[in-house]
Amino acid sequence: MTLVDLPGSKSITARALFLAAAARGTTVLRRPLVSDDSEGFAAGLAALGYRVRREPDSWRIEGSPSGPPAATARVYCRDGATTARFLPVLAAAGHGSYHFDASAQMRRRPLGPLTQALLTLGVELHHEGAHGHHPLRILARGVGGGRLVLDAGESSQYLTALLLLGPLTADGLHLTVTRLVSAPYVEITLAMMRAFGVEVGREQTADGVVFTVPPVGYTAADWAVEPDASTASYFFAAAALAGREVTVPGLGRNALQGDLRFTDVLARMGADVEVGADATTVRGSGRLAGVTVNMRDISDTMPTLAALAPFASGPVRIEDVHNTRVKECDRLEACAQNLRRVGIDVRTGDDWLEIQPGTPRGAEIRTYGDHRIVMSFAVTALRTPGISFDDPGCVRKTFPGFHQAYAAVRRQWEEAGS
Repeated sequence: MTLVDLPGSKSITARALFLAAAARGTTVLRRPLVSDDSEGFAAGLAALGYRVRREPDSWRIEGSPSGPPAATARVYCRDGATTARFLPVLAAAGHGSYHFDASAQMRRRPLGPLTQALLTLGVELHHEGAHGHHPLRILARGVGGGRLVLDAGESSQYLTALLLLGPLTADGLHLTVTRLVSAPYVEITLAMMRAFGVEVGREQTADGVVFTVPPVGYTAADWAVEPDASTASYFFAAAALAGREVTVPGLGRNALQGDLRFTDVLARMGADVEVGADATTVRGSGRLAGVTVNMRDISDTMPTLAALAPFASGPVRIEDVHNTRVKECDRLEACAQNLRRVGIDVRTGDDWLEIQPGTPRGAEIRTYGDHRIVMSFAVTALRTPGISFDDPGCVRKTFPGFHQAYAAVRRQWEEAGS
C-alpha cells in the first residue's frame, strides 16, 4: 500500500481565509494549502489590512467584522479565481476605496454575474477594463442586503461569494438561484459557514433554490483543512491505471469535498474503492472499462478522466462540462487537443467530449498555464514514454511539490516490482 500525504484543499483554504477575516476573534487554520493561490489570497488580506500570522502547519488570522482594517488598498489577485471573486466581496462589506487587479489569465475569466449582483445590492463598483472582468474598483460603504436573483450556471463561486457576504450585510440576503453548476462546492460553503456560527436557510421553489442568509456575523473557529480531493484524483487515477494501490489519509466518508466522488467513476471503470472513516483507498487491476459520465458536479476532475480515458477498453464519454471552458483555460478543448497530439481520437461538443481507446505516443503537452492539465496528463505519462510539458512549473498554483510527490509514488511502485 502506498500512502500519499497531500496538501490541504484549495477550496476549503480560500473559504476559511474569508471566514476568518470576517469573524469576531482570531481563527487558527491548521494545515492550510501553501501554494501560489492561497499565498495570493493571504497577501490580498494583508493588503486590506488584516493580520495573518504564519506558523509551521498553521495560520492565525485576526478577524475584523466591520470590514477591511485598511481604508484604501490595491490588491493583486494573481491567477486565483477564489481570490479574485471573494476578496472584492469582502471589501464591499467595509468602508473605503479598494482597487483589484489580476493576471492576464484571470482578467480573461468572467466575473459578470457577481459584479452585477453587487451593483444590484447598491455597491459602488467600477470596471476599469472590460465589463464583468478585472480590474475593478470598489468604493465601499457597507452592504444593506436584500433580495437577489442569481444565475450560477457558469460558476458556483458567484453563489459562494454572495453567501459568504450575507452575514456581513445589514439586513441579510435572500438569494434565488436559477441555475447552479458544481453544487458540491456550495455544500462546502454552507458547512463552513455553519462552523463559523451562521446557519443558512434553503428552500426549493418554482423559481429556483432560495437561500436565506441572516445578518448575524461570524465567530472565529479552529479549523483543520482536509487534503485536496481534486489533487487526490491524479493519484487515485494512477493507481487504477497501474494496477496498484493508493491510500490518501484525511479524506474519508465525512469529507466536505464533492470531488472525492471521482472515485465513484473509477469504481464504475473497474477499480476497487474503499472509503473509510478517515481515508480513501483505490486499488487498480490495470484494466479499465469505458464509461459515460455526467461530470457537472465534479468538473475539476474532468481532465483527470480525459487523460486516463485512452487506456479504457471502450469509449469514455464525459458530459455536461460546459463550465470547464471558462476555467484557467478552455479545459475541454485543451484536453481534446492534447489527446490528439498523442494520437488519440477525440470528438467534442459544446459541453461534452468522447475519447476512443488507443495507445498514446510521446509528445509535448501544451499546458495553457493550467495546473490541472499538467497533473492530469502526468497520469497518461505513466504508460506513455516521451511525454513532456511546455510549462511543468504551473503546478505551483495548487501543489508546488506535485512532480516530486508523483515521482516518489512511481519509485515506490517500481521498487515493489510487478
